[in-house]
Amino acid sequence: MEFEKRYLALGDSFTEGVGDDDPTRPNGVRGWADRVAEQLCAADPSWGYANLAIRGKKIRQVIDEQLEAALALQPTLVTLYAGGNDILRPRVDIDALMAGYDQMVARLRGTGAAVVLFTGFDSTASAVFGTTRGRTAIYNEWVREAADRHGAVIADYWRWREFSDVRYWAQDRLHMGTPGHMLMAKKVLGVLEATDAIETPELETVPARSRRARMQEDARWAREHVVPWVKRRLTGTSSGDSLSPRYPGYVRL
Repeated sequence: MEFEKRYLALGDSFTEGVGDDDPTRPNGVRGWADRVAEQLCAADPSWGYANLAIRGKKIRQVIDEQLEAALALQPTLVTLYAGGNDILRPRVDIDALMAGYDQMVARLRGTGAAVVLFTGFDSTASAVFGTTRGRTAIYNEWVREAADRHGAVIADYWRWREFSDVRYWAQDRLHMGTPGHMLMAKKVLGVLEATDAIETPELETVPARSRRARMQEDARWAREHVVPWVKRRLTGTSSGDSLSPRYPGYVRL
């Protein structure tokens, strides 16, 4: 292959980069994985970067649509997060899903690639998504078990409490915003024991708002983000249905 070292990112919107808008990049986003790749490539030009993640994908879809392509790319480093979209479904068998996840990790590690797995975020502070906290905790235990069994490394999103600050999140309250993606890139590079030149994001001061203003903001958020999300669930569609992987082959960023 052209690149001696090959970083491959797999998963859903979290890894695609949704929330970190950049109209100059594929699918109009940048994201933490791009930022990690930029730092790796800057430090060592032998790195190449590919990203197969697409928003809206569930675990089974990541396995069916990304795994074989991933193996063909012969990565030396893989980051994988999948499961958030499953956890948000009304009904889900986490145990059954994670059996497939474990097999995916086994196949990736079987190539000799280093694999970084993510735990899910602790949503306890969210009035909307806090109800999924128990499912995420079960998911996390399966992730930790897969990491132990196959020799993967954990990026422990659950324990990174800084992300509880709403200023790290996008307007949809579901994805990280640009500051969140910057911080996540620094965290992942730390897990990789790699140096970085990413500045710690400066967070804007949130002005005090009246109860009425907060209610109006919540209503606008529900109208602009929750209603379309529910509609997609009811119609069996996904925001990623018309999208292709951002970097299906290795590039240098």
